Amino acid sequence: MNKLDLTDNRNRILPKMLTLQAQQSADTEFLIADERRLTFAQAEDECNRIAAGLKELGVGSGDRVCFYLDSGIETVLVALASNKLGAIWVPINTDYKGVWLSETIQRSRAKVLITEVGLQDRVQAVADSLQNEKLVVLGPDDQITLPGAISFAALEDHAPLEPDYSGMDYGDTCAVLWTSGTTGKSKGVLQSHNCWIRPIAEAASIYFDSREGDVIYNVLPLYNSGAWITAVIRALYEGIPVVLEKRFSVTTFWDRIRHFGATQTFTLGAMHHFLFNAPPSDNDKDNPLRVAQMVPMPDAMREPFSQRFGVELLPMGLGQSEAMLIFTQTHCMGKVPFSSLGWPLDDTEIALLDDDGNPVPDGEVGEICMKCLKPNLIFNGYFDDPKATEEAFKDGWYHTGDLGKRDPSGSYWFVDRKKDALRYAGRNISTMEVEMVLRKHPMVKDVAAFGIPSDEVKGESLLKLNIVLKPDAEITHEQMAAYINENAPYYFVPQYMEFVETLPYTPTNKVQKFKLRDAGVTPGTWVLKDSDYMVQR
Repeated sequence: MNKLDLTDNRNRILPKMLTLQAQQSADTEFLIADERRLTFAQAEDECNRIAAGLKELGVGSGDRVCFYLDSGIETVLVALASNKLGAIWVPINTDYKGVWLSETIQRSRAKVLITEVGLQDRVQAVADSLQNEKLVVLGPDDQITLPGAISFAALEDHAPLEPDYSGMDYGDTCAVLWTSGTTGKSKGVLQSHNCWIRPIAEAASIYFDSREGDVIYNVLPLYNSGAWITAVIRALYEGIPVVLEKRFSVTTFWDRIRHFGATQTFTLGAMHHFLFNAPPSDNDKDNPLRVAQMVPMPDAMREPFSQRFGVELLPMGLGQSEAMLIFTQTHCMGKVPFSSLGWPLDDTEIALLDDDGNPVPDGEVGEICMKCLKPNLIFNGYFDDPKATEEAFKDGWYHTGDLGKRDPSGSYWFVDRKKDALRYAGRNISTMEVEMVLRKHPMVKDVAAFGIPSDEVKGESLLKLNIVLKPDAEITHEQMAAYINENAPYYFVPQYMEFVETLPYTPTNKVQKFKLRDAGVTPGTWVLKDSDYMVQR
């Protein structure tokens, strides 16, 4: 294996890791896509050429380079090339357009904006809101129509820059990642080099246990933190290849795994549910995939999924863009239940706190709060948002916004996002636990549980379910309520229910529940109190 030695913090610099791999693993493939493949040495050379081009455009230490690109080799090269100058890379969600796109570009305050021919019309549509960013377009020269833009080929057409890492620190901000917007407006998370490296060295790399011949298959978009941790930067750390898909596809997933000979992958949100709900095939097990981490993976689905596709499923843990490693099972495997989050590492302290900042006892739900015992373990704050940063850090604790509980053995369990959990009749209800019950129903394709604020009791909410049924499913709301009543606590029976065609997903297949809450009770909503169904306690 070609795993890097990062015990010296001076090597914990992302572009320096590429330089080191180019020295020790020069001819090993690093970045793979349909159109081409690059070794570590080739990637180092191209990054140094792009860095020279960016420098000519005026990019220097602390400047931001935005990319509005589909996932691909150039996306990775731009990120690492920016860091070679001490600059900061800022990926923009390629589903953004119009106001969302223009606001994100404005908020990023970039020196350079890099896009591609297939997306340049969207940038042109918001050109009036641009702030003198230098524009670069990836694609054939004769297809570039964005006024004032230079081609990516011209950016790269430079003698390689000789990078100087002497003035860089592993705690320097190297990226701004805009949050996925599942609970509200995106925030720009300031990521340091070590913020990326710690979860890979202490968890992801240990989980996947890479060996000679392993190939990572990445289907997450490169404006998502998970893609970099579980795939790109991990491949850089371990010295193995990573396949970069432009997007996730249920219908081609296994064929693509076979095509690239991929042995490892990571899926997020509803992705693996979509794979499991696809019609079975005689060749489901005929694939080279060795291990997969699929988060979150319901207990009831874990063994059937593993058996059907012949893949070893890895434990979960917990991380987020702000704190990419909160819990892991790497140091407690076999000592905790598979579906638990595991334990924190000894470089952090964890507390579960109530709304008044008091610790809750074992078995009770509290917000997961984190205190770092070493520097540069989590994010450096929110970009241009001191108020949000201040709200996140209180009395020395970072408040994650996630709810959890600890059992008497010391294992931690995820309950819900704090904004997604709801309080009803004096009880704290986890929408995730409600959803897990519904996912076991044979007619349910997907489901989102969320709260509608109560008009009668301040601070409480009424439970609503938006359910996507499988094709040709025939079931009434009352029958679904009865199923829930028979298989879960009675208070899981919702006050509101609606069968819908689809749910609002982020590009990483997370449900945007704030949109569902905003929509509230619609004309198509079933209302429990107006129905003939009687809940059985």
